[in-house]
Amino acid sequence: MGEIVLAAKCTHVPTMLMSEQEGPIFGKRQAAIDGHYEIARRAKALGADTVVICDTHWVINAGFHINANHRFHGLFTSNEFPQFIQDLEYDYQGNPELGDAIAKEASDLGVYTLSHHLDSLELEYGSLVPMRFMSREHDMKVVSVAAWCTVHDHQESRVIGQAIRKAVEASDSKVLLVASGSLSHKIWANKDYAANNGTFTISSEFNRQMDLHVLEMWKNGDHATFLKMLPEYAQFCCGEGSMHDTAMLYGALGWDSYEGKCEVVTDYFPSSGTGQTNVIFPV
Repeated sequence: MGEIVLAAKCTHVPTMLMSEQEGPIFGKRQAAIDGHYEIARRAKALGADTVVICDTHWVINAGFHINANHRFHGLFTSNEFPQFIQDLEYDYQGNPELGDAIAKEASDLGVYTLSHHLDSLELEYGSLVPMRFMSREHDMKVVSVAAWCTVHDHQESRVIGQAIRKAVEASDSKVLLVASGSLSHKIWANKDYAANNGTFTISSEFNRQMDLHVLEMWKNGDHATFLKMLPEYAQFCCGEGSMHDTAMLYGALGWDSYEGKCEVVTDYFPSSGTGQTNVIFPV
């Protein structure tokens, strides 16, 4: 019988890659990288063989979708930030049986979901950035779930999370579940970016205060209250992908019955106007 052995909310900012390259960002995102290392080390210690990543950089406009290919390899350049992520090589094994099972469970629960085995369907950087660093500590199979959901509601994404858990528990897999996305996500306006040292600052003090409040709620295990405010938080603080990754995470953990006290493994930091962190959700 399979199980979700660890869960986390993770940053995937492109500057993590730039932090390992010569230039003005060199070394500036080491804390975020170290957070990914720590999550992977703990997943390894718990026997995880697969990571399921709910990716807020995979945009979808109808239904839900899972990239369940048997292998992911190629050369990735971001069409959003080609100056930040270019010619990124990757090569990871997939877990097609688990991806297919998640899609079937979700569809059986009433949320239409398709699982894909297509070599031309590449991973997005919400999956590639965490795997870039986590794979250095632990080699895991990958299943990527689209979580930039444009015409979906959080209750549907909650069902996707429930389907992830049901499929995992019916499998032989031990899984690290990752919600890959920021907290607030109001990127600086283009004309204001340089003037405000945009790479290292938050665009809204209101968003920063809300992010810090949410982290305290998570650390205190007050998830039921957080879920009551999730729709407005995602709306007014511009949550990345409308925070459907977070709804999927909570769906897998039991929604408002979840009481785990979270651990922040990377202190909150601003990036290009947004609020970022790495947080472990104990299972």
